[in-house]
Amino acid sequence: MGSTTIAYPDLYEASILELQLGLDAGHFTSIDLVKTYFARIEGVNLKGPALRAVSEVNPSALSTAASLDDERKKTGKRSALHGIPVLLKDNIATVTSEGMNTTAGSHSLLGSVVPDDAWVVKRLRKAGAIILGKASMSEFAHFRSRKIASGWSGVMSQNTNAYYPSADPCGSSSGSGVAASIGLVAVTLGTETDGSVICPSSRNNVVGVKPTVGLTSRAGVIPISEHQDTIGPMTRSITDAAIVLSVIAGKDPNDEYTLSQPPVIPDYIKALDKNALKGKRIGVPRRVFLDEKITNADPYVNIIFEQALETIRKLGATVVDPADLPSADELIDFPHEQFVLNTDFKIQINAYFESLLENPSGVRSLADLIAFNDAHPELEMPEGFADQTRLIASEATAGRNQDFLDSLAADKDLGATRGIDAALKAYDLDALVLPAIGKSTTPAGKSIAGYPMITVPLGFYPDDVEIKSSGPLTVYPAPGVPIGLAFIGTAYSDFDLISFGYAYEQETRTRLARKAFPAAIPKTQLEDVVGKK
Repeated sequence: MGSTTIAYPDLYEASILELQLGLDAGHFTSIDLVKTYFARIEGVNLKGPALRAVSEVNPSALSTAASLDDERKKTGKRSALHGIPVLLKDNIATVTSEGMNTTAGSHSLLGSVVPDDAWVVKRLRKAGAIILGKASMSEFAHFRSRKIASGWSGVMSQNTNAYYPSADPCGSSSGSGVAASIGLVAVTLGTETDGSVICPSSRNNVVGVKPTVGLTSRAGVIPISEHQDTIGPMTRSITDAAIVLSVIAGKDPNDEYTLSQPPVIPDYIKALDKNALKGKRIGVPRRVFLDEKITNADPYVNIIFEQALETIRKLGATVVDPADLPSADELIDFPHEQFVLNTDFKIQINAYFESLLENPSGVRSLADLIAFNDAHPELEMPEGFADQTRLIASEATAGRNQDFLDSLAADKDLGATRGIDAALKAYDLDALVLPAIGKSTTPAGKSIAGYPMITVPLGFYPDDVEIKSSGPLTVYPAPGVPIGLAFIGTAYSDFDLISFGYAYEQETRTRLARKAFPAAIPKTQLEDVVGKK
């Protein structure tokens, strides 16, 4: 049969299941896939629009692909991820022998030798996934300074959005969001402490799942805070996210938070029900996203959000509006979270530096890191990106003392007890829904509560939106930049949220309504690579 009769999937949209169909049918191999993704990255990452979404590709990816192709022929596939390329945020450790760095975007970690793969990486490898490379990120997961723009790091400079030239990609999983959005890879992983999966997913027209803290192990991930950090999939569809979450969720003795999971982790594929919203009660926590101090949002966001509520009603849900969090006003100016994060970061980043087998920069502590940045301004402190006030504030903390414990208790009280859980109970709700813009998803309390949240595409800024500066090198909002819709629930309601997101996604198919700007759309497709020398 001539290759002309094969309809190859368009990698801009291709799903895991479509790729598996082609691999199983022998239309292409995982080697072909890796080569094609490499060419797509080559075309737009540092050349052309210079999106800077990928910090490095894996020199071992082709040999891994070859052995997985061989295994598929001989014994079949291990899972739905067999032979599927995955890009990891650059704070997720991979063994140095494979040929990649784990830097969190900082020159202080270039060439550092980690003791082992991160636990989620072990799960991916066991499932047969191919680690394609590392995605760029806001340096130290945007924990260096609030004054530094999202998507910037010393290692990669400024990563930008593919939907408008120089648009802000949001952070800190910025490269993961951009790479998933235009098909530079099949699947990406991001991490979130406070908004870092949800915001870049929302702003890059992809699905993001921020799991309950403790559903996915943080072992081997450069930390901010064990109380809030979590790892989740960023993909082009809820189906792909469900496939990935089913692989990376689970108990890990190296992360005690995972030991409090329910005894059986559900198969998230079973959450894919178009009728999931029928008979459900979905609440709208108006006070957390109408406050101008929080969102500074364009009025257009409310227009498309009202349309989304109509869709949710049409799908059989009762929309309870408003369904405010009792703690909403207190969450707007909330000092406790930053104190908890500062305290945790110093303890945990010091432990991470200590765990390294080698670190050529000589940095072994947070104090060393601050000094390293000061000593290497050409690498780490260019004009407009010199601030490191959060690191300095973190270094000044005095450990997990009574003040810390009081702040942690206040977090739980405001985010969970008098926050999300109180609203769910008072209005008899299955979930909350709100636009996933900027900080509006933060005061909803899910980060300090450790609760799950997912985002699906909601719409795009109109062509006449006023373009504003969002940093020395970026703009936001801007014409065509995507906006997401977020569902939030209580601890371990991840399955339900995925089902609600799926019902909404299948009804609207919003992602398909608009593509990236022409220069940012990768040109290489499978048909350009298969069978070519």
